[in-house]
This record gives sequence, C-alpha cells and structure tokens, in this order.
Amino acid sequence: MEYNTAAGVYDSVTQFKVYEDYLDSKVTPMDLFYLKSRELALKLVEHGHKGTVLSREEFEEKKAAAQAAQAAKSNTFYSRSRPVTLASAGKELKDNFLKALAEREEANRSGKMTSVIFIRDHNTLGQEVSGYIDYAHRLKTQDFEPYFSGKKRLMPGRTDLCYYNWKTQVSTSNSSPNFEVIYDNPNGLLFKNKRDKKILNVDPMSGPGEDSNRTLLQSDLYIHVVIYDHNIRTV
Repeated sequence: MEYNTAAGVYDSVTQFKVYEDYLDSKVTPMDLFYLKSRELALKLVEHGHKGTVLSREEFEEKKAAAQAAQAAKSNTFYSRSRPVTLASAGKELKDNFLKALAEREEANRSGKMTSVIFIRDHNTLGQEVSGYIDYAHRLKTQDFEPYFSGKKRLMPGRTDLCYYNWKTQVSTSNSSPNFEVIYDNPNGLLFKNKRDKKILNVDPMSGPGEDSNRTLLQSDLYIHVVIYDHNIRTV
C-alpha cells in the first residue's frame, strides 16, 4: 500500500513541468464558474482549500527525487544491456590455454563466473614459479589484449591470490575482491568466494566444491595449467 501511494505521488509530480501546472490540474470547471478567476482558484488550491496539496517545496523535492530515481533506473538498464568489450574478440588463438581464457572472458567480466587460474612455469629469470590468479580481478585491472595477442605471457605475481618462487622460496597470499584465501586449513589451500560464501577447493585429490569445476589444460606455453571455475547462481 505504501509503495502504491509513493508511486502515485511520483507520477503526480513527474507529469507536470512546473508547480503552477500541478496546481492548475486541481482546478475544476465548477471552481472557475463560481470564482470567475483562475488566479484566485489557484491560490485556494495552493492554500489547501481543495484538500491535501503539495507545497512548492514538497513538489520540487519530490520531482527531483523522481527524476533521480528514473535516471538511476535508466543507468542500470544501460549498464546491463551494454555489450561487454572482450579483449579476445577477433584474435586467432591456437593454444588451449588462451582458448580457455577466451571462452571464460565474458562470464568473468559480467560476474556470472569467477575463475581461478593456477600456473606453474619459469619466469624471465629462469626461476620456477607457481601461483593462483583471480581471473575476473585481473581482467578489471589489466589490459588482456597483449596476452591474447601473444605479446605477453600471463604469469602469477606477488599480488595475486597465491604466489611461490621455488628458487628463492618467496611465498605470498592475498585476498582479492572475489576470493578470500584460507591458507591455514589442515586439508590444504582453500578459496572462499565472497559473494556466495562457497568454498573452492584446489586440492587435485578432492572435488572443487559446490558450483565449481576443475579443468586441467595441456598448453604449449606453460608447464602446468589448471582453471577452476566457480559459477555464481542468480536468484
């Protein structure tokens, strides 16, 4: 009932350009017949002699609120309907790993999926490193066009979810906007999705968890690559 009343008030103010038009809508032909003056009729309406009427300040306030709500609704629709620009679009991808990233790019950009990428390979210094990357977060913070074009190689770093340098034994872990790192679990490393609170298990001897999948890839670019996909359910 409250919602319908509020909606009615918004409708009553948005259809009028100025306050005078709003007052004029309250004047009836009978008023004009007896008062013989539209100006007098408008004053009677404004002073509440024709029932509950918004003051000029209330009218302006509600009109501004209604316009802001409509603008917010339009912006939300635009952002949802606007096509996502994909860095992989138009690229000729030959390696299985890059193809897999391209297949998941739109879902990770739109929030339908959050993928965790495990990579083990040698860095530019020839040191073996491994780590877990929040793909959706990287897509938002980096330009992936060089990766899909083959100009750069995607590698784990110290700011990713987990990183380990087998030569220097430097180890780091960081939670991301999508995942919380649980590294003190006795059964091994876990990632907790921050949106639905579900656990992603990266232990190859265990299942990845509810709404998650594990994909082992053969790649010519890396020694070892695994992608864990966590699907976000929408109600």
